Formats: sequence, C-alpha cells, structure tokens
Amino acid sequence: MTGHIRAVVLAAGKGTRMKSARPKVLHALAGRPMLWHVLRALRDAGVRDVLVVTSGEIDADVPAIAADAGHDAVRTVVQEPQHGTGHAVQIALAQLPPRDGTVLVVNGDMPLVEAVLVRAVFDACGKAAALVTARMPLPSSFGRIVRDGDRVGRIVEARDASDDELALDEMNAGLYAYEEAKLRAAVAELKNDNAQREYYLTDTIASLVAAGERIAPVVAPDYRSVLGVNDRVELAAAAALLNRRLCEHHMRAGVTIVDPATTYLEPDLEIASDVTILPNTTLGRGTKIGAHSEIGPNSRIVGSVLGEHVIVSDSLVRDSRLGDFVAVGPWAHVRGGAQLETGARLGNFVEVKNSTLGPGVKAMHLSYIGDATVGERTNIGAATVTCNYDGEKKNRTIIGKDVFIGTNTLLVAPVEVGDGALTGAGSVVIRDVPPGERVAGNPARAIVKKSQ
Repeated sequence: MTGHIRAVVLAAGKGTRMKSARPKVLHALAGRPMLWHVLRALRDAGVRDVLVVTSGEIDADVPAIAADAGHDAVRTVVQEPQHGTGHAVQIALAQLPPRDGTVLVVNGDMPLVEAVLVRAVFDACGKAAALVTARMPLPSSFGRIVRDGDRVGRIVEARDASDDELALDEMNAGLYAYEEAKLRAAVAELKNDNAQREYYLTDTIASLVAAGERIAPVVAPDYRSVLGVNDRVELAAAAALLNRRLCEHHMRAGVTIVDPATTYLEPDLEIASDVTILPNTTLGRGTKIGAHSEIGPNSRIVGSVLGEHVIVSDSLVRDSRLGDFVAVGPWAHVRGGAQLETGARLGNFVEVKNSTLGPGVKAMHLSYIGDATVGERTNIGAATVTCNYDGEKKNRTIIGKDVFIGTNTLLVAPVEVGDGALTGAGSVVIRDVPPGERVAGNPARAIVKKSQ
C-alpha cells in the first residue's frame, strides 16, 4: 500500500452513551484518544492522505492528535448537522477532488483496529468495494451482514433488523474500501427512510449489489480487533484488550512482565530485553528502559529515560533521566527534569525535582532536593530540604562532591556548599560553605575546634 490511498475517518459522533461532556473519540485508552489509535493504524498501513469528519467540539484537537499518531498533515471537515454515516461521507467527498483510486472509510471509535486489517480490506477491494466483517457473540448492536449464498447482499442496522436478521452473528465492522467513483455515485443516491431518519453508509452496499457489483468480504480473524466503543464499559474492555496486546508485544521481545493484568503500558515505549516489570506498574509515553532493570511494584514511569540495571520500587519518575545502576524507592518521587547519574540512590519519601545528582550520591530518607546540583559521592542526610523558593523565584543550591549533609539540614538557596564540607544535624545554611569546612547551628557557622 502506498501513500496516495485516501482514507475518510468518521469521528463526528457525540457518543451520548458515554455520558460525558467530552466527545467520544477523545476518550483515552493506553494514554491516547481512541481516534489516535485509528490514525496510527492508518499510518502503519501506509495511508497518509487522511480526512477526518469531525464535530465542532473536536475539530481543533484533531491536528495535534494526528501529528502525535505520525501524520504530517490531516485534513478535517465538520459535519454539522449530523445526519448519519452516509451524510458524513457525502460531506467528506465534497472536500476531495474526484480521482481514480480507492477510498478507505473507517469509524473513529475502533481503537483496536490494526494495520494488517486495513491493508487486507484495501487489497480485497477490486472494482467496487470490500468490507470487513466479524463473527461476534450475540446479542450485539452491530449491523448484520445479510448474505445471498456466499455473497454479501446488504447490511441491515440492528435498529432496523427483523428477528431473523438479529439472529445473524456476522457483523459489519465499520471498515470499508471503495472504488472512489462508485462510492460517489452510491452515496449520492442514499435515502433516509429508516428508523433513525439518517443516511446510512451501509446502504451503499445494497445499492452496489443491485447494480451488479460484487462486494468482497474480509472476515476479521478476531472480532475483538474491530470492537467499537459506545460507552465506558466498552471503553474499559477495549483498554484491557489493548493493554494485553502491548504487554504481549514486549514480552515476546524479551521483557518479563510478572502480571500483565496489573501492568499498564502505552504505545511507543522502548524497553530493552531482560527488563523485569513487577505488578501494578504504569509505563507512560516517552519512556525508555535499559537492559536488566527492574521496575515496580507500584511504580509509574512517564516520559523518562532509564539506564541499565536500574531499580525503581514503589515510586514515581516523571520527565527525568536515571543513569546505570541507579536505585529509586520505595516511595520516592523524581520529576521535572531531574537527572540521577550512575549509582545514585534515593530512599523512602525522597523527592528530587529539576536537580542533578552526581555518581554515587545517596539521599535515603525523607528529603526534598529541588533546583540543585549535587556532586559525586555526597551523602544527603534524612529530612534535608533545599529551600529553593524565596516567595518570588526559584533559586539554586550547589553541593560539591564528597559532602556530608547532616540530618535535618535546611539549605536556603541560593547557596553553595564546597567539596568535602559537612553540615551538622539541624543546621540552617544561609551562607556559602567553603570546601572542607564544617558548619552547624541556626544560622550555620563554622565549627571551631577547642584548643587543648
């Protein structure tokens, strides 16, 4: 499949069954809106020419979602008022100059659809149309495929189906490929004489069949890959299926996931082989984890790069970098561009924000290190705080290498503690401490040795 294939994504539905002020296709699973997943499947299938039929509520959001899904440019058209899927395609085609070729039409609420199925329906299109069908458990709200022998005869929406038709278990998935000229002719003839008084795209199938065309069915190997999302129950079910798919992908690549049911992944993660992920762990977008690391339990990593042999236990790491052999946790919080270099260690209830901790730095208990630079092998005692905010702006603390910061030290920034210095327990450091000096007290002063 090449980039000149057109696709129309139907994403204008309000999703009233979601019971939400947020439009349906903006509801997220695996950290991305469901529309993102459809657009990513199109991109992975090689489809670059995409038009999304939107509502006024989501039109402004679509370009950013599309860019995040890997599309350089996606056009939109607002469907207002909304008179059904056939009406949506009419509006879309009115925005596209006619040409020979194939048009894919896909529902925007199918977040589990995969590129292989998109390619399959395109390849099957032939001279008229192809559509994806799926054998689904009953009862179902999906439209039914009514066959004439082994041929597709028509699609009947569940609301308009007879009892015999509702007993059919072959469903319309909402993914089609049409020869463009025939689609244009078919949608121009649509009528709204149905229970919803809408123009159904599905009626184009019966129209093409009546004109002597053969519709190619592509049966999805797993009906779950084409499940639509109409309410929050279905959203949760789709999210669980997608998460399992992501976990299996990484497990097959050499990652140990102890309990996929309580491990939550997003797309586009980079996890090296021989990483172990323990239960109740979430890995968010932009995360990279080096080999032999162990993450969890009860941890969340978002937008962060972790080196090899890293341990993160019962902790949150966001938008930060951890070097090789770093250990974080339990109950630590690393955020805001923090960087922990090789062998640094954080323990219980330590927070690090916008700071660089050099190799071998230790902060093991109940401390806050914000807007600071800490030199190698320095030890940060329990209950240490860098007092970085003066009421107007954030100020920086600089701590040299081989420094010993005593328990309950307050470092009132801007302040600098030189290499090899020491602060006594309970010190309030408001002035720079020269290299090698020992200070204590409130405010901290140099400790003078008594003469013998």
